[in-house]
Amino acid sequence: METRQVVVIAGPTGSGESAITNEIIRRYPARVTRLVTATTRHPRSGERYGVDYYFLTTEEFFENHRTGEIVEATHVPNRDTYYGSYGPDLAKKLTAGCIVIANPDLVGAQFYKKHYNATTLFITPGDMSELSRRLRKRNPEMTEEELAKRIENAKAEMETERPFYDHVVVNADGHLREAVDEVVSILKRAGYDLTDG
Repeated sequence: METRQVVVIAGPTGSGESAITNEIIRRYPARVTRLVTATTRHPRSGERYGVDYYFLTTEEFFENHRTGEIVEATHVPNRDTYYGSYGPDLAKKLTAGCIVIANPDLVGAQFYKKHYNATTLFITPGDMSELSRRLRKRNPEMTEEELAKRIENAKAEMETERPFYDHVVVNADGHLREAVDEVVSILKRAGYDLTDG
Protein backbone atom coordinates (compact mmCIF):
# COMPACT_ATOMS: atom_id res chain seq x y z
CA MET A 1 0.00 0.00 0.00
CA GLU A 2 1.39 3.43 -0.90
CA THR A 3 2.34 5.77 1.91
CA ARG A 4 -0.45 8.28 2.42
CA GLN A 5 0.56 11.65 3.76
CA VAL A 6 -2.25 14.18 3.25
CA VAL A 7 -5.48 14.22 5.26
CA VAL A 8 -8.37 16.66 4.81
CA ILE A 9 -10.36 17.54 7.93
CA ALA A 10 -13.08 20.03 7.03
CA GLY A 11 -16.45 21.26 8.22
CA PRO A 12 -18.50 24.39 8.73
CA THR A 13 -17.22 27.15 11.01
CA GLY A 14 -17.69 26.00 14.61
CA SER A 15 -17.77 22.27 13.80
CA GLY A 16 -14.48 21.75 15.62
CA GLU A 17 -12.24 20.73 12.72
CA SER A 18 -9.40 22.84 14.18
CA ALA A 19 -9.82 21.32 17.66
CA ILE A 20 -9.70 17.80 16.18
CA THR A 21 -6.67 18.69 14.04
CA ASN A 22 -4.82 20.15 17.03
CA GLU A 23 -5.61 17.15 19.22
CA ILE A 24 -4.31 14.67 16.60
CA ILE A 25 -1.10 16.72 16.31
CA ARG A 26 -0.82 16.74 20.13
CA ARG A 27 -1.12 12.93 20.18
CA TYR A 28 1.35 12.35 17.33
CA PRO A 29 3.74 15.32 17.40
CA ALA A 30 6.58 13.54 15.58
CA ARG A 31 4.33 12.28 12.76
CA VAL A 32 1.53 14.79 12.14
CA THR A 33 1.54 18.49 11.31
CA ARG A 34 -0.91 21.06 9.95
CA LEU A 35 -0.69 22.75 6.59
CA VAL A 36 -0.32 26.48 7.15
CA THR A 37 -2.68 28.26 4.77
CA ALA A 38 -2.14 31.56 2.97
CA THR A 39 -4.81 34.24 3.45
CA THR A 40 -5.54 37.86 2.66
CA ARG A 41 -7.26 38.49 5.99
CA HIS A 42 -5.51 40.52 8.67
CA PRO A 43 -3.89 38.69 11.60
CA ARG A 44 -5.95 38.46 14.77
CA SER A 45 -4.37 39.18 18.13
CA GLY A 46 -1.59 36.69 18.84
CA GLU A 47 -1.52 35.12 15.37
CA ARG A 48 1.90 34.72 13.76
CA TYR A 49 3.04 34.68 10.15
CA GLY A 50 4.04 31.17 9.05
CA VAL A 51 2.58 29.59 12.19
CA ASP A 52 -1.13 30.39 12.04
CA TYR A 53 -1.29 31.61 8.42
CA TYR A 54 0.85 33.15 5.72
CA PHE A 55 -0.68 36.62 5.79
CA LEU A 56 -0.47 38.17 2.32
CA THR A 57 -1.82 41.27 0.63
CA THR A 58 -4.35 40.59 -2.13
CA GLU A 59 -1.66 41.49 -4.69
CA GLU A 60 0.86 39.07 -3.13
CA PHE A 61 -1.80 36.36 -2.98
CA PHE A 62 -2.68 36.72 -6.68
CA GLU A 63 1.00 36.75 -7.65
CA ASN A 64 1.71 33.60 -5.61
CA HIS A 65 -1.31 31.91 -7.18
CA ARG A 66 -0.17 32.93 -10.67
CA THR A 67 3.33 31.51 -10.10
CA GLY A 68 1.96 28.25 -8.64
CA GLU A 69 3.16 28.75 -5.06
CA ILE A 70 -0.48 28.82 -3.96
CA VAL A 71 -1.63 25.50 -5.41
CA GLU A 72 -5.39 25.94 -4.90
CA ALA A 73 -7.42 28.89 -3.68
CA THR A 74 -10.89 29.98 -2.70
CA HIS A 75 -12.67 33.29 -2.12
CA VAL A 76 -15.05 33.81 0.80
CA PRO A 77 -17.40 36.49 -0.56
CA ASN A 78 -19.14 37.51 2.68
CA ARG A 79 -15.72 38.34 4.19
CA ASP A 80 -14.08 39.29 0.86
CA THR A 81 -11.12 37.14 1.88
CA TYR A 82 -8.97 34.71 -0.09
CA TYR A 83 -7.54 31.49 1.33
CA GLY A 84 -5.16 29.12 -0.40
CA SER A 85 -2.87 26.14 0.09
CA TYR A 86 0.71 27.36 0.29
CA GLY A 87 2.78 24.96 -1.82
CA PRO A 88 6.21 25.59 -0.22
CA ASP A 89 4.80 24.77 3.23
CA LEU A 90 3.20 21.56 1.91
CA ALA A 91 6.32 20.45 0.02
CA LYS A 92 8.60 21.03 3.02
CA LYS A 93 6.39 18.97 5.33
CA LEU A 94 5.86 16.13 2.86
CA THR A 95 9.61 15.94 2.19
CA ALA A 96 10.18 15.65 5.94
CA GLY A 97 7.93 12.58 5.89
CA CYS A 98 5.11 14.15 7.90
CA ILE A 99 1.42 13.39 7.66
CA VAL A 100 -0.07 16.78 6.77
CA ILE A 101 -3.58 17.78 7.81
CA ALA A 102 -5.25 20.39 5.62
CA ASN A 103 -8.45 22.24 6.62
CA PRO A 104 -9.71 23.51 3.24
CA ASP A 105 -13.14 24.01 1.69
CA LEU A 106 -14.70 21.48 -0.71
CA VAL A 107 -12.63 22.70 -3.69
CA GLY A 108 -9.45 22.16 -1.67
CA ALA A 109 -10.67 18.78 -0.42
CA GLN A 110 -11.23 17.62 -4.00
CA PHE A 111 -7.81 18.96 -5.02
CA TYR A 112 -6.06 16.95 -2.28
CA LYS A 113 -8.08 13.83 -3.03
CA LYS A 114 -7.15 14.02 -6.72
CA HIS A 115 -3.47 15.01 -6.42
CA TYR A 116 -2.43 13.48 -3.07
CA ASN A 117 -4.85 10.57 -2.58
CA ALA A 118 -6.04 12.28 0.61
CA THR A 119 -8.64 10.77 2.89
CA THR A 120 -11.32 13.44 3.39
CA LEU A 121 -13.32 13.82 6.62
CA PHE A 122 -16.23 16.16 7.20
CA ILE A 123 -16.82 17.22 10.81
CA THR A 124 -20.29 18.19 12.00
CA PRO A 125 -21.53 19.46 15.37
CA GLY A 126 -24.02 17.36 17.33
CA ASP A 127 -26.80 19.81 16.37
CA MET A 128 -27.34 23.44 15.34
CA SER A 129 -27.80 24.71 18.90
CA GLU A 130 -24.27 23.44 19.69
CA LEU A 131 -22.96 25.26 16.65
CA SER A 132 -24.70 28.46 17.72
CA ARG A 133 -23.14 28.23 21.23
CA ARG A 134 -19.67 27.60 19.83
CA LEU A 135 -19.85 30.53 17.41
CA ARG A 136 -21.13 32.84 20.14
CA LYS A 137 -18.37 31.72 22.54
CA ARG A 138 -15.69 32.19 19.90
CA ASN A 139 -16.85 35.70 19.04
CA PRO A 140 -19.03 37.27 21.79
CA GLU A 141 -19.26 40.57 19.86
CA MET A 142 -20.92 38.92 16.87
CA THR A 143 -24.29 40.45 16.00
CA GLU A 144 -27.43 38.31 15.91
CA GLU A 145 -27.60 38.96 12.17
CA GLU A 146 -24.04 37.73 11.63
CA LEU A 147 -24.69 34.66 13.83
CA ALA A 148 -27.83 33.83 11.85
CA LYS A 149 -25.90 34.18 8.58
CA ARG A 150 -23.13 31.89 9.80
CA ILE A 151 -25.64 29.25 10.91
CA GLU A 152 -27.41 29.43 7.54
CA ASN A 153 -24.06 29.01 5.77
CA ALA A 154 -23.19 26.04 7.99
CA LYS A 155 -26.56 24.36 7.27
CA ALA A 156 -26.07 24.84 3.54
CA GLU A 157 -22.54 23.44 3.74
CA MET A 158 -23.69 20.38 5.66
CA GLU A 159 -26.49 19.67 3.19
CA THR A 160 -24.58 20.25 -0.04
CA GLU A 161 -20.96 19.36 0.75
CA ARG A 162 -21.10 16.49 3.23
CA PRO A 163 -21.86 13.85 0.53
CA PHE A 164 -18.57 14.59 -1.26
CA TYR A 165 -16.39 13.51 1.67
CA ASP A 166 -15.16 9.98 2.41
CA HIS A 167 -16.25 10.05 6.06
CA VAL A 168 -18.51 12.11 8.31
CA VAL A 169 -17.56 12.43 12.00
CA VAL A 170 -19.85 14.00 14.60
CA ASN A 171 -18.06 16.22 17.12
CA ALA A 172 -20.68 16.65 19.83
CA ASP A 173 -20.15 18.99 22.78
CA GLY A 174 -18.12 17.27 25.49
CA HIS A 175 -17.13 14.40 23.19
CA LEU A 176 -14.01 15.71 21.47
CA ARG A 177 -11.94 12.73 22.58
CA GLU A 178 -14.40 10.28 21.01
CA ALA A 179 -14.43 12.26 17.75
CA VAL A 180 -10.61 12.27 17.67
CA ASP A 181 -10.51 8.52 18.42
CA GLU A 182 -12.86 7.94 15.48
CA VAL A 183 -10.72 10.04 13.13
CA VAL A 184 -7.54 8.23 14.23
CA SER A 185 -9.22 4.86 13.68
CA ILE A 186 -10.34 5.89 10.17
CA LEU A 187 -6.83 7.07 9.27
CA LYS A 188 -5.17 3.88 10.52
CA ARG A 189 -7.59 1.78 8.47
CA ALA A 190 -6.85 3.96 5.43
CA GLY A 191 -3.12 3.22 5.66
CA TYR A 192 -1.66 6.25 7.44
CA ASP A 193 1.34 5.46 9.64
CA LEU A 194 0.45 6.99 12.99
CA THR A 195 3.18 5.31 15.01
CA ASP A 196 4.98 8.11 16.80
CA GLY A 197 8.74 8.33 16.88
